[in-house]
Amino acid sequence: MIIAIDGPAGAGKSTVSKILAKKLGFLYIDTGAMYRALTLKAIQNNIDVKDTAGLIALARQSQIDLRNEKDGSLLISLDGKDVTREIRQPRITKLVSDIAKIKEVRQVMLGLQRKLGREKDSVLDGRDIGTVVFPDADKKFYIDADFKERARRRYKELRELNQPVTPQDIEADVANRDNIDSTREFAPLKKADDAIFIDTTHMTIAEVVETLLKYIKSPRHHVTTSPE
Repeated sequence: MIIAIDGPAGAGKSTVSKILAKKLGFLYIDTGAMYRALTLKAIQNNIDVKDTAGLIALARQSQIDLRNEKDGSLLISLDGKDVTREIRQPRITKLVSDIAKIKEVRQVMLGLQRKLGREKDSVLDGRDIGTVVFPDADKKFYIDADFKERARRRYKELRELNQPVTPQDIEADVANRDNIDSTREFAPLKKADDAIFIDTTHMTIAEVVETLLKYIKSPRHHVTTSPE
């Protein structure tokens, strides 16, 4: 079974997907972490985000691996090195959407994501899982929350990682990422027509996970529509 979970920055995709995968005994695939790892490598190699050819070549020669640990956490490896914490730095967050919008880079990642997802039952989260990566996923969800709440969650997450950020910095970053992700030419962020929409603004993580589990386990549930 393949479960696709899409949504914008700060909606809670990664946290929810991680817990959901653990409860189901599925592989968790954080597609955003893959782009973050590539962004880290671009910075390390002094490749500018505007150097499209350089970034495409870098993607093709990079080895990015994901592994679920026994505690449910995800280990991200870049060319054999653990970069799990390093890829969460603000400098990575600031640039990752610019790199992820490049069509050829996404195509390289697409192949890896499909390979990983087909190896076993999987939960994948990202921005184009249900529309591009696995349009035939068994279950599709699109989770969202209002802008202020998403920014607050992102700020809390980074402060817990001891990152030197301000609420104003995070709001500007989330707004910028929303714009880039939703307007990019190839595989923009959008809800798949057959995805279940869930507004998490006033929900706890546990409530979101339980809601998803009910949809997954009950074939009687039908798709809800997102507000237009």
